[in-house]
Amino acid sequence: MDKHEEVLIALRQIIRAIDLHSRKLNKVAGLTGPQLVLMRAIRDSGEVTIRQLSNNTNMSQATATTILDRLEKRELVVRERSKLDKRKVHAYLTDNGKEVLAKAPLPLQENFVSRFHELEDWEQSLLLSSVQRISSMMNAEHLEVAAVLEVGSITKQEETPN
Repeated sequence: MDKHEEVLIALRQIIRAIDLHSRKLNKVAGLTGPQLVLMRAIRDSGEVTIRQLSNNTNMSQATATTILDRLEKRELVVRERSKLDKRKVHAYLTDNGKEVLAKAPLPLQENFVSRFHELEDWEQSLLLSSVQRISSMMNAEHLEVAAVLEVGSITKQEETPN
């Protein structure tokens, strides 16, 4: 097998692992990866504005707002206007949201991050430069993406096949 084929197979394995984890997350918690990331950020931040959420999760404000709209429809999140500054709106988890979050599996990237940090600095740098080079070779370096491992739309919850 040629080396380029081996690289492509490794990329497909990564994509497949992300897809399988996304399906598990959807089946277990009924959430997408970005929804889970946003809910965890709300929980970890306490009183938080949409702008702060988008900064904390590396999502655009428009994306964070769209995800919050979906979570609010499912009564997992509420948004309330600040009593001190009426211009600000804060997001909070509902009791139902806290319960769903407690049962949800960890995002796939958390396992990756902990294993990545166990590597030596030189190995982290080597991996980073290799992946950046692959991104460049695929003309993908200009695409804006959040640091969330998720397949498909980050705003639309996908149906899980039975």
